[in-house]
This record gives sequence, C-alpha cells and structure tokens, in this order.
Amino acid sequence: MEKIIQDGKEVIRIEADSVKNLENKIDENFYKAVEAILNTKGRVIISGVGKSGIIARKIVATMNSTGTPALFMHPSDAIHGDLGMVRSDDVVILISKSGSTPEIVRIFPVLRRIGTKIIALVGDVKSFLAKEADIVLDVSVEEEACPYDLAPTSSTTATLVMGDALAIALLKAKNFTKEQFAFYHPGGTLGRRLTLKVEEIMTSGENVPVVKQDVDLHSAILEMTSKRLGATCVVDEEGKLVGIITDGDLRRAMEKYSNLSQLKAKDVMGKNPKSIKPDVLASYAIQLMETYKITQLICVDDENHPIGMIHLHDLVNLGFITT
Repeated sequence: MEKIIQDGKEVIRIEADSVKNLENKIDENFYKAVEAILNTKGRVIISGVGKSGIIARKIVATMNSTGTPALFMHPSDAIHGDLGMVRSDDVVILISKSGSTPEIVRIFPVLRRIGTKIIALVGDVKSFLAKEADIVLDVSVEEEACPYDLAPTSSTTATLVMGDALAIALLKAKNFTKEQFAFYHPGGTLGRRLTLKVEEIMTSGENVPVVKQDVDLHSAILEMTSKRLGATCVVDEEGKLVGIITDGDLRRAMEKYSNLSQLKAKDVMGKNPKSIKPDVLASYAIQLMETYKITQLICVDDENHPIGMIHLHDLVNLGFITT
C-alpha cells in the first residue's frame, strides 16, 4: 500500500514541478499570442492529435465560456475538407509535443497559403513548428510522470495550463464579467445565480402570508401555518410592511408572556424586517440572507407593500445554497 501511495505522490510532484516551471516561460511570446487573439476579427481554431487533441478541445471549451470564440479542428479531418473552416483573419493554435506531428506538419503549408496567424504550443523549441510558426509558446517539460517517459502526462498538463493562462489573460484583457459568464452558462448553478431575479423564484400572490398588525396572535399563527413559509408579513392599515413574525418570534413570545391569547401581531413581530425588490438578482437575496442569518426575505414593491417571500429552502432546492 505504501508504495502505491508514494507512486501517486511522485506523479503529482513531477507534474506540479512541470507547471511551476511554466511560469518562467510566460514572456513576450505569450504577450504576442494574447495580442494576436485579441486583435483578430476571426475566431481561434485549435488543432492537435491524440492527447494533444483532447487538450485542444478543453482549451476550446474554456475559451468559449470565457468570451473568446474558438473551434476545434482535427488535423486528419482538416486534410479531408475541414480546412475550409479556416479564414485568413482567424488565429490557429497548433499543439504538438514533438513539434513535428505528421498530421500537423501536413496542414501547415495550407494554413500558410490561407494567410492565418499561427501560434504553436510545442514541447521542442527546435522543432519544425517552433521554427515555422509566427508565435511559439514553450510547453516543454523535463520529464513525464510516466516511468518510461512515454505516455504524455506532465506534457499534457503543462499544455493545458498554458491554454488556461491564455484564456484567463484574454478574459481579463476583455474585462469579461461574471454576468457575461452567466449568459453563456444558463443551465449551470452559477448562471442561474447571476441571471435569475427575485421575482422569478419568490412565492407570490395568495401564497404570501400577510396579516394586519392589529389581528390577534392566533390568527397570525394560522396564517403562518397555512402558507408554510415559517413566517408571516405584518402590514399596517395601508397594507405597507411594518414587521415580520417568524417561528423564532413565537418562541421568544412564549418565553416572555404567560398568556398569548391577549397578544396581537404587532406585540411579537420583528420590526423593520429586511426586504428586497422583485427586479433584484437572486444572488443579492442570498447575500442578504447569509449576512443577516435569516431564512425568510420579504419582497416589496415601490410603495413597500409585500408582494412575495423567499425562503431559504427555495434557494437550497434550486442549488444556490448547499447545506
């Protein structure tokens, strides 16, 4: 068992060292690569074979989700017609550990005739690609984690990290926002947090528990029980929010008063409850609830009339908060 554990740690150490060494390779060429992509009027097309192709697809996915349009082109498909997707105003990134992958070398002269800018991510800075590409990013590693130095391990990790460095540098250069990220991720939890508004998730209409401040406490409890939100809004004669009664308020009232039958809603309510407007992002509602450690948040209109309520359980069910 001990040997297996040590073997695992050794792989992580080797790959971590490879990534750490990349930092010294972020130089003027990296800047030129980012500038070339920023200034292109076309897209980024990334190509690689085998493990490099898998890494290329991951970099494409990262760029697309962070504001840089990108496509994957398989070199074998490229020589059978897919080169037709490439335009002169595109930027092509070619990935090859050896820098002389036959399929990559074969499409290179065609890319030159098209006139596209070519960036090479290579593990050999003396290779064909390193000599012929417009911009070269060195992703070479001292050793693979594979004990036979055969299976791409450290090299693919280093290439992936260099791709991430490009994508994030581009994100920052474009001032790409969380809201833009959410726009491209509407199905994810983050996307929902950053795009959904309070009005889309709140309990509304007749399902909102509301009582007037002068009703007896018994009626307030019935309203809380029937609406199943663990609280009720308390309003004045004009229907404006003046308080909230929660399960906690009831417990405190039982401790304070010996006879609850004489109490009115206004006697036990929490005054000036936290509220929110319907057109505010749900993420802000989460922030308020976490800051003030509350489980219900009342939604009000411009005249402070309660029109909805959000319960912590609603946010948990939507995956916004984990318990």
